[in-house]
Amino acid sequence: MGTRGKRDPVNVPVGPALLRVACMILVAVAGAHAIPSSQAQTVVSSGRAVASKPVAVTTSVQFTPVAFRELPEWGKDDHASALAAFMRSCDLVIKASRAGNKAGATPTTPALLKACDDALKNAGKPVAAAAARAFFETNFVPHAVVHAGPSGLLTGYYEPTVEGARQRSAKFPIPLYRRPPELVNLVEETERGAKGHALTHGRQTGTGVEPFATRAEIEQGALKGRGLELAYLPSAVDAFFLQVQGSGRIVLPDGSHMRITYDGKNGHPYMSVGRHLIDSGHFTVASMSLAALSDWLKADAERGRRAMWQNKSYVFFRELTGDEATRGPQGVLHIPLATGRSLAVDTGVHAIGTPIYVSSPALTHAGSATGFNRLMVAHDVGSAIKGPERGDIYFGSGADAGKIAGVTKHPGRFFVLLPHGSPTRTP
Repeated sequence: MGTRGKRDPVNVPVGPALLRVACMILVAVAGAHAIPSSQAQTVVSSGRAVASKPVAVTTSVQFTPVAFRELPEWGKDDHASALAAFMRSCDLVIKASRAGNKAGATPTTPALLKACDDALKNAGKPVAAAAARAFFETNFVPHAVVHAGPSGLLTGYYEPTVEGARQRSAKFPIPLYRRPPELVNLVEETERGAKGHALTHGRQTGTGVEPFATRAEIEQGALKGRGLELAYLPSAVDAFFLQVQGSGRIVLPDGSHMRITYDGKNGHPYMSVGRHLIDSGHFTVASMSLAALSDWLKADAERGRRAMWQNKSYVFFRELTGDEATRGPQGVLHIPLATGRSLAVDTGVHAIGTPIYVSSPALTHAGSATGFNRLMVAHDVGSAIKGPERGDIYFGSGADAGKIAGVTKHPGRFFVLLPHGSPTRTP
């Protein structure tokens, strides 16, 4: 895991979600509204009666059971693809649970671990679409997320591809840094989003832990000369957006690729640069996009630097090699992300590894003419991902994925699939 140094008893690694503004990240979430709570009642799914009592998650959020037939276009989804995504995280979620590592602020239930064990019986075997659908309908009950918080919001993230080099040059002057050995975690990485309002990491000293250097201080040389440089990029804006996405592929001068992933942050709370520019009158909400922000920051290097310094948060990376590099970008617990199936969530509400059916009729550019209706899996977190129905969709690698992610900021609903036997949960 690279140079991590002395740490708290926190060794759950995390992936790309890191402080994602997630493309339209930088735009404020829609105003709060109350979602009417339906009366609890017994419903029948796949011939099985399910519990009639809503599952209490917090004082303001409930999971209320519904039938599978109530999920928009449930029958049209690719259930085999969804099962494959679910299985990607199962082994790692089970290992984390057995090792005593937390997979998020919301604990992994024995019922979810059992569902994972059942799914892994099919590991390495082809599973027909009908069998995959039957697995979910037999082992899970869909629940509407009932809350009085902000409306559901979906954004997107991806793995960028940028030019770079392992050695500094006039063409590639901007460093990406490895994790400094004195950096320590103050919270679990999987809880970084849920607890991102305060310091999440710090600098270990001989007398205790103190705040780490800010983005401005690091970019002005706080880590210079320590041999922590991992790679070099053409501009500070390129480095900034790699940090926003949390992972990337660097195309080296000889044509080879270097794949990097998140390996900690300086711990300062994330601040949306896009939101700052909107509030400052440089953009309207409607005109803000990933491409527009990038162009504005690059148009005047000094102006862009000052704007980026408004976000004190700074991200460190490590290089993926061997099988890790082949499997691609990672979420929490080193979960290999699945394009269009992996979802970053607020682990204050949702347990990592939980299947979540996401519905957004307006999200047609990433789905079909009738919208985006798809079973996804909670594989990742992000400092900008907060709320019961706040999700960040992983759209894959490269420029095409970036175009989709860059224009994704749409309302959406969550239907959480909880395994039979899930207990009523309170914080």
